[in-house]
Amino acid sequence: MDANELFKTALGLQPPWEVASLDFDLSKRRLDIRVDFQKGSSFPCPVCGVPSKAHDTEERTWRHLDFFQHAAYLTARVPRCNCDEHGIKTVDVPWARKGSGFTLMFEGLLMILVREMTVNAVARLVGEHDTRIWRVLKHHVDEARAKQDFSMVKTIAVDEKSYRRGHRYVTFVMDLELRRLLFGTVGRDGDTLAAFVEDLKQHGGQAEQILDVCSDLSPAFIKGIRENLPKAEITFDRFHLMKLMNEALDAVRREESPSTPGLKKTRYDWLKNPGDLTQSQKKRLKGLKSMNLQTVEAYQMKLLFQDLFEQTNPRAAKVFLADWCTLAHASGLVPLMRFANTLQGHAKGILNWWRARISNGLIEGMNSLIQAAIAKARGYRNPENLITMAYLIAGKLSFFNVPTLAGLPT
Repeated sequence: MDANELFKTALGLQPPWEVASLDFDLSKRRLDIRVDFQKGSSFPCPVCGVPSKAHDTEERTWRHLDFFQHAAYLTARVPRCNCDEHGIKTVDVPWARKGSGFTLMFEGLLMILVREMTVNAVARLVGEHDTRIWRVLKHHVDEARAKQDFSMVKTIAVDEKSYRRGHRYVTFVMDLELRRLLFGTVGRDGDTLAAFVEDLKQHGGQAEQILDVCSDLSPAFIKGIRENLPKAEITFDRFHLMKLMNEALDAVRREESPSTPGLKKTRYDWLKNPGDLTQSQKKRLKGLKSMNLQTVEAYQMKLLFQDLFEQTNPRAAKVFLADWCTLAHASGLVPLMRFANTLQGHAKGILNWWRARISNGLIEGMNSLIQAAIAKARGYRNPENLITMAYLIAGKLSFFNVPTLAGLPT
């Protein structure tokens, strides 16, 4: 087998395509592979598939997988066929998708690399501009998402993620049953739920099929869920409730700190669970607990509140929640009283947990992975790029049209 036949086999070329020549320039560290088609060949019309003769050709070049440490490029005359029904159309070539400057195999390599490295790092590694790599990534993610079926989605979680300083957010929606990211969009208002419903319809789903939603207590999310998901029951995320409890506790500590110097720099001592405290933190808390402090009272209320989700049934939980709110109001501590008012106003959604047993833990885990990606990339200026990366990380996408990814686990 000569070199041309060897590269024809390696590239998987089928008639009428063949390798016409190879040009290896050691000084430029470059291999040029010229591909051509046999004279008199017919090509299927890209619209209807009817074979037609070539009308004319246009020479194009694509970046291919490196040949050892040398950049490889594939150049070919791309014919335009003259279809009786659709007129003159540029034919599709088997080694690259339309409009791309890379072969499919090179794009497959890029898709593998961006799972492990930042796009900027991949761009430096392969010697291409990062915007070209983002276009490749977005194309294949969008194509894979278009094939997903959301017709059986019933239980979702909604949460926002900050991607830049200055209150710049994206909202993510996850399928809690199949543990996959369904949708991401810029913003964190009620309109994000309307955008999700539109995307759901495009994937074979309907708003009425969503029966349970886990969310934080954001008024915008609550309004968006009620307006766009008519049959959905809201369950408020238990971890978000504990976050609000910790914020109320810390507010009490900060109010009391000026008159009690020992409370300064103890914020995390109170926020941690007792089992997670270091020896020095335990010793410090023991000393503070012996004092008649409002912070200690708020801390005891926090420990008591943690028992809410240990209740065995919704009736017991309802009684526990009411009793806790009564104690919070009786304490006279304003931050706890405000938190109690919040709990009373959202009691139905809190108590839904004993039926649905759902939380935002899964989406928070995904947010941690996304945060790691943000940190590695030193931030994302373009939120659409962040959303694309989130789909790649957590969307459970199948990239069957990318040669080096087909068949790999997603």
